[in-house]
Amino acid sequence: MSTLRRLIDPYLLMLIATVAIAAVLPARGEWAVVAEWVTTAAVALLFFLYGARLSPAAIWAGLSHWRLQSMVFASTFVLFPLIGLAVNAVFGRFLAPEIAVGLLYLSLLPSTVQSSIAFTSIARGNVPAALCSASLSNLLGVVLTPLLVTFLLPGASGGISLKAVEDISLQILLPFVLGQAARPLIGAFLSRHAKLVGYVDRGSILLVVYAAFSAGMVAGIWGKLDVLDLGLVFLLNILVLGAVMVTLTIASRRLGFSKEDEIAIVFCGSKKGMVSGIPMAAILFAGQAVSLIVLPLMLFHQIQLFVCAVLARRYAERPEGEPAPVKETAELPA
Repeated sequence: MSTLRRLIDPYLLMLIATVAIAAVLPARGEWAVVAEWVTTAAVALLFFLYGARLSPAAIWAGLSHWRLQSMVFASTFVLFPLIGLAVNAVFGRFLAPEIAVGLLYLSLLPSTVQSSIAFTSIARGNVPAALCSASLSNLLGVVLTPLLVTFLLPGASGGISLKAVEDISLQILLPFVLGQAARPLIGAFLSRHAKLVGYVDRGSILLVVYAAFSAGMVAGIWGKLDVLDLGLVFLLNILVLGAVMVTLTIASRRLGFSKEDEIAIVFCGSKKGMVSGIPMAAILFAGQAVSLIVLPLMLFHQIQLFVCAVLARRYAERPEGEPAPVKETAELPA
């Protein structure tokens, strides 16, 4: 049974079931609005709980860990674009023009926030550093992504969206600050009930998957491609994700990072954010087939969640024998 559980991850099955439900019963109309609000509330609750659990010293340790932050930044805004350019140069001629643009656009986006931190927590990694890396990536991405798009995709139009900064602040930073304020009241309770944060971790990701896949089903973007096109985009996404994750894992170990730091680097540095990517695409590619341009991003988002669910489970099963440096992992969620 233990071997079977390793081969069939229950959380991966839950992700697959969520996608299946979204395909059969996508959120439409008023239900789509309700799903969006519930997802937003779940993510806000997740960051409130993180704020209540993490000590200010642990947060500062994450911010001051410049080597780790540099690795994630380099992966997100240097390694990914280079791989995206290479893949586009080799395979772009086999794809519809909008899909080829979307594949390169995917590589220019910032990291995700909620799933990066959630999977780092599940894997028992350096959560404060992951929180800082993912949040900083999104804030920088508001400026860097449009600049990269303008430079590498001259056909794009539009400008830099300040709304993304507001969304990040309201959905992530504000709940986190409120959690920090509530820490003296509920911090000890949350430390005694670590599974509560874990349930919110997993639940928030399932809600994001359902809302995102529902939006794609309602927009009908899946029906605009044949099976061969869809299969090629799927394989190229796996190729890009695999290349980045393998590179980050090897580099983290060669550079002497702890296992907790490696987990944060791999999960934060290999992600691309759909929550910020789709609104940016609507502005940067105004008047173009945005639904097709964001298709590689939507597929990549699903793939990275499935892969990271399995990888986080494997990381979490490692022995407890090797303690993490106190400076960088103080009061991490279990």
